[in-house]
Amino acid sequence: MTEPTRYSTAPVELPLQPDLEPTPVEGCAGCAELAAVRDCARAGGDSVTVAECNARLRRHPEGH
Repeated sequence: MTEPTRYSTAPVELPLQPDLEPTPVEGCAGCAELAAVRDCARAGGDSVTVAECNARLRRHPEGH
C-alpha cells in the first residue's frame, strides 16, 4: 500500500486551451455552414454555440 503524501506539493498547471479550433475542409458545404455559424456566434458572444460548432466540425464525417 502506498503511503499518502504528508506535505504540500506544487500545483499542477494545465494549459488554458489545449486544442486548436478545427479548420473546415475546403469544398465541404457542411464544414462551411458550421464555420459560418461559429463565426456569427463568436461575433455575438455566444461561446456555447462556438464550442458546439467546434465539436461538430471535429466529428463531421462527410466528404473527408
